Amino acid sequence: MPERYNICLDVGGTKVLGAIFDEKDKIIYRLKKRSKSGGEGSGDVEKVIVSVVNEMIKESGIDRKKLNAVASCAPGVIDQDKGIVLFTPNLPWRNYDMASAMRKEFGVPFYVGNDVNLGVLGEYHFGAAKGYKNIVGLFVGTGMGGGLILNGKLFTGNQFKAAEYGHMILDPEGPLCNCGQRGCLEAFSSKQGMTAYIRQQISRGRETMMADAITEGVFRSKKLVKALEAGDQVAMEAVDRACHWLAVATGNLINTISPDLVLYGGGVIEAMGDLFLKKILAEVDRYCMPAIRSSVELKTASLGDDSILYGDLAMIKGLD
Repeated sequence: MPERYNICLDVGGTKVLGAIFDEKDKIIYRLKKRSKSGGEGSGDVEKVIVSVVNEMIKESGIDRKKLNAVASCAPGVIDQDKGIVLFTPNLPWRNYDMASAMRKEFGVPFYVGNDVNLGVLGEYHFGAAKGYKNIVGLFVGTGMGGGLILNGKLFTGNQFKAAEYGHMILDPEGPLCNCGQRGCLEAFSSKQGMTAYIRQQISRGRETMMADAITEGVFRSKKLVKALEAGDQVAMEAVDRACHWLAVATGNLINTISPDLVLYGGGVIEAMGDLFLKKILAEVDRYCMPAIRSSVELKTASLGDDSILYGDLAMIKGLD
């Protein structure tokens, strides 16, 4: 039987990351390109997706006829069964039949799912969550994403809208979130939330190494790491505040779901090493029942940038 390849994509508001997997589920080639979100159509991002796939096929030297399937994530609400992007906050797609468009382009099956759902799914089948049955995933990046596996299956809820932990309201009088509500976990603990806190402290006349890092939006995680290493007080406060509210949210989720595992992933967690986990572990017991907490593990994701790519692969393989 001839060898077949799968192409998996991580599509975000500013980039498209692609990888080619061989039949042994190993990445043999990868490529990353920037994209521009915005506008009224899906054209620009779609063009980048097509160019990434075509360039990977060309540069890797694989035979296009041996391509088995292509899969992608997208942020937002995704009808994973039909391959339709219902809504996404950072890309110009509304009720976009991505699967049909991409099948026509590539001539092979195409799959699409929510980015953090797929990140948790990837860790469940190939990474740090392997062997667990009930998993709460919290992915900390520019925003705050969630994923949930119950009894060994990805749970997406009514109309694929479940596990939006980032919009769990922790303080009704807290900071304004991009969703329009106040006091969401995302408004405290994401890069957006930490950036807002740092800006607030600067407006009060405090000095911080992070001032330049937030001039054009949210900071890059590497900048935060450098500030922490230098003992920057404002940066340390932003991280302590983020971890405090993550601990509160984690306690609520433990009490509500009683998972086997709470898994932390995303760009911020990856950049910070074990710092966030240590701070969360130092507080979380205050916010959940001891009898429930005793049966829950807290861990960080192990696949890094590849979590979503492996989730794509699991989707192609029909793994829950």
